[in-house]
Amino acid sequence: MRAALAFLLALLTLLAGCAAQTEALRSAPPPDLAARAELAATPFFPQTDYHCGPAALATVLAPLAPEATPERLGDEVFLPARSGTLQIEMIAGVRRHGAVATRLPGRLEALLREVQAGHPVVVFQNLGLSWYPLWHYAVLIGHDIERGEVLLRSGTTERLALSMRTFEHTWVRAGSWAFVALPPGQWPATAEEKAVVEAAVGFERAAPPARSAIAYRSALERFPGSLSLRIGLGNVLHAAGDEAGAALAFEEAARRHPDSAAAWMNLASTQVELGQRDAALQSARRAVAVADAGLAERAAALLASLERLR
Repeated sequence: MRAALAFLLALLTLLAGCAAQTEALRSAPPPDLAARAELAATPFFPQTDYHCGPAALATVLAPLAPEATPERLGDEVFLPARSGTLQIEMIAGVRRHGAVATRLPGRLEALLREVQAGHPVVVFQNLGLSWYPLWHYAVLIGHDIERGEVLLRSGTTERLALSMRTFEHTWVRAGSWAFVALPPGQWPATAEEKAVVEAAVGFERAAPPARSAIAYRSALERFPGSLSLRIGLGNVLHAAGDEAGAALAFEEAARRHPDSAAAWMNLASTQVELGQRDAALQSARRAVAVADAGLAERAAALLASLERLR
């Protein structure tokens, strides 16, 4: 198996063809991107057959969750029927151990910037061919733009120096999929709003409300205008028993997004719990006024129930 992978990788090096992102980075490197970087202290866990997923996860989780060994992660994320690990299982494995997994933009430059920021990057590659794919997880830990190389913790090789062109080719062929695992409160340098919302919501499903609140608050520092993040913060504060804090979050969501029926409805419900019935009625009326077809019935029912309480 390993010999076949090595052969196909060598063949792919010859067939890599045009690697547009590599060529652009090497011909006109961004001035604020380090020419070379290496996260040499990144742990290394040599994989056993088909366990590249657990090995890659253990590599990025080691500083965050020492209990997340390749053996334990293998039991949690490896799917024998598929002889591998699905991407959704990789993300779930990170959340299960108290960290936040955030997808990165599908650009080679974004990966290099994460390394520059001190974040090892889990990458997904197709080391085979279009008609014979060989899926593989590795961890990007370094780059040298002048030499045109990237450095990986990969398979049984602790420091794999791979042509950047070949890496780009294998990564793009696998869908340009990559993520960074960080503790709640920290986010990748290149994270985009949609990915941060997705990561925060997913983390909320696996983490205690107080930990989720840390993730939402820090995400709002980066994207203060996000309605989803603002409502998410309100929801986890409410789940944590902080109704007053939840009301403040929903109120800010409604202030910033006055056409959001969901924000007004959440605010109204929380205000009732706080004994603020007049304020709750006003919020419910705003919800009815702005609700679209999808929320109109629920908003009307909420208003009717609050009017009966009077």
